[in-house]
Amino acid sequence: MKTGFLLTVAYDGTNYSGWQRQKNAYTVQQAMEETLSKVFNQPIVVTGASRTDAGVHALGQRVCFSAENISVPLNKIPLVLNNCLPEDIAVFNAEIVPLDFNPRYRAREKTYQYRIDNDTFPNPFLRKTTWYYPFILDVDAMKTAAAYFMGEHDFAAFRSTGTDYNSTVRELFECSVTQEKKTITITVRGNAFLYNMARIIAGTLVYVGRLKIKPADITCIIASKDRTRAGITAPPHGLTLVEIKY
Repeated sequence: MKTGFLLTVAYDGTNYSGWQRQKNAYTVQQAMEETLSKVFNQPIVVTGASRTDAGVHALGQRVCFSAENISVPLNKIPLVLNNCLPEDIAVFNAEIVPLDFNPRYRAREKTYQYRIDNDTFPNPFLRKTTWYYPFILDVDAMKTAAAYFMGEHDFAAFRSTGTDYNSTVRELFECSVTQEKKTITITVRGNAFLYNMARIIAGTLVYVGRLKIKPADITCIIASKDRTRAGITAPPHGLTLVEIKY
C-alpha cells in the first residue's frame, strides 16, 4: 500500500546548486531522492515546500514523498535516513500525510532569516551562514524601515526581474531586525514569497542602514512596483529557511 510522508529537513546549502533537481548540477533534491530510493528500495521523487537557491540554507524545509510497503516505523525514519544522507543534510521529523498533499501549496506561512556579520573583521565560523558586511549600519533605522514591509502589499519591486506570477501580492506577518553583538538578523514571516523576495528585502534594509534609503521611503518603493528602486539582492549564503507551517 502506498503511503504519503512529510519530512522536516535541514541542510547546509553551501555545496549544493539549490533545492531543485538540475541536469548538470548537484542539488539537495537529488541527494534526497537518491538516498530515499536506496533506503526504501524503490524509485522515489520528492517535492519540496520551498525551492531554495544555490547556497541558501534550511532549518525547516518540508519535503513530501510517497512510497509503497514501508516497514520502517514512522519515528525511526529520520534515524534511518540520517545514517545514509550526506552529512550536510538531516531529517528531524517524519509524519504521514494524504497522497495528494503538496507541501508547497498547502503552506500557510513561511519564515526566513537573513544574518549579517557586521564586525570589523570576518568571523570564520560564520562565513558560510552570514553575509560579512564590515561597513557601519544604522540598525535603528533598519528596524524602523522593517515595519513598513508588514501587511499585505504588492511586492513586485522586491522580486527578481524576469519572473512571472499570477499575482505579486503577498502578506508579511512579521518583518523585524535584531542585533546580538555584531550579528544582525532580519526575520521575515509571511504567507508566501516571490523569487528572491527575502534577499531583496534584506538588501534594501542594508541600504537603509547605510543611509542610502530612508525608512519612510519603503512605502513609496512598494507602491512603485519598480525593482530598480529597491536595494540589492543580498548574497544567498546569509539566508536560511527557518520554518514552514501548515
